[in-house]
Amino acid sequence: MEHVTSTPTAKAPAERFTGDVYLNLIENPTEPARLAMGLVRFTPGARTNWHSHALGQVLHITDGAGLVGTRDGHVVRVRAGETVKCPAGEEHWHGATDTNLMAHIAVVVGDGSGDGTTWLEAVTDEQYDRALSEG
Repeated sequence: MEHVTSTPTAKAPAERFTGDVYLNLIENPTEPARLAMGLVRFTPGARTNWHSHALGQVLHITDGAGLVGTRDGHVVRVRAGETVKCPAGEEHWHGATDTNLMAHIAVVVGDGSGDGTTWLEAVTDEQYDRALSEG
């Protein structure tokens, strides 16, 4: 058994997120493990860039209300206690609504060369506003 104490909260990198996003790492994979987990907190209006994961991603919402969107325009409005599974290679984004904080535990399995995430361009304000009205 290993008892892991809490990690310091870090501000998420601006080149991958819009708005204020904070991260507490839960599990950082070291060989041979490939599981990566983090508690991610989004302030109202904050969101990830478009991105995909080589082996998929699971998001479990722990607090607040948020949105998860895909390139085909599908948007899901999520609340605490709900889970979203993003399949391998699907380009998507996730974040808070414009009026609520949102926190989730993000789980990915790395591909052996990192966490398998491919980061892309920012979600535009127009894409975000459309998601708010459709989600």
